[in-house]
Amino acid sequence: MTTMAERPRTAGSDFAELGRRINQAGLLRRRPGYYALRLSLVAGALILGWSAFFLIGASWWTLAVAGFLAVAFAQTALVAHDLAHRQVFRTNKPSSRAGLIAGNLAIGMSYGYWMDKHTKHHANPNHDDLDPDVGPGVLVWSREAARGKGFLTRYQAYLFFPLLTLLGLSLKRDSLRWINEKKNPLEAALIAVHLVGYAAALITVLSPLQALAFLVVHQAIFGVYLGMTFAPNHKGMPHPDGTEDFLRKQVLTSRNVRGGRLVDAALGGLNYQIEHHLFPAMPTPNLRKAQPIVQQYCAEIGVPYEMTSLTDSYRQALAHLHDVGADLRR
Repeated sequence: MTTMAERPRTAGSDFAELGRRINQAGLLRRRPGYYALRLSLVAGALILGWSAFFLIGASWWTLAVAGFLAVAFAQTALVAHDLAHRQVFRTNKPSSRAGLIAGNLAIGMSYGYWMDKHTKHHANPNHDDLDPDVGPGVLVWSREAARGKGFLTRYQAYLFFPLLTLLGLSLKRDSLRWINEKKNPLEAALIAVHLVGYAAALITVLSPLQALAFLVVHQAIFGVYLGMTFAPNHKGMPHPDGTEDFLRKQVLTSRNVRGGRLVDAALGGLNYQIEHHLFPAMPTPNLRKAQPIVQQYCAEIGVPYEMTSLTDSYRQALAHLHDVGADLRR
């Protein structure tokens, strides 16, 4: 397991000064025009995808539609992520309403479950005991947690992408468990509408074999896309020991991914992970403008700032997974 090296501590005003610079640049202001366009495009993609599904009907060409809808589902999940962080609306009620529509109704994932899990992650990124994203699961992120594990952990770096094909189904399962635990009737009803409607569409329009193929292709591509969006952000980065201040805890556990507008759109702005963790409510299009400000400030105060290419971010994450299973391969 990687741990944070000893670094000279600076005054607690480090983040306050960075916040002053970000506010002075106006980067925490809402971007209603951007989100009106983005939400319209994502909603349009969902409508277009399902319209094509019904128009094409019982044909193997619907597998191409499955791929398109997988991308649309992932982009909807990224919109739900922004809603959960209050990037779109200033207050809780419209954010929650839109989040329930995007999450529960549109893609069958619990908005409440995601908020609960993701809030814990933001509070303690990469913390072995407090971050659910690195807690014990199918994939193991520390050598300590790998002890006593078997074949899957031993070769998890090779199995990473195949396992991502199941991520969408895994999140749906966890959503249902969370809803059952919290006894939330509204979330349960919206998820039920999605699942019944999804199943009914496949059963009534496609042959049994086509329906099965559509389900596999759609959920597999959705899972891989979603996993590849989040994998570059923290995997293989240092794990905090609890003594870091807010700025260092967020910066040192995160990495940014270089890229142009296409990468920004594909990853929903999460390629600016450092800026997002420092300012979670910052609208996505402002993260690109905040990046040089944050990088320069980190250089001024001597805080390492990690930024790499998209392919290298995956290489680092896979290398870390492989290293975690090293003891099991001896």
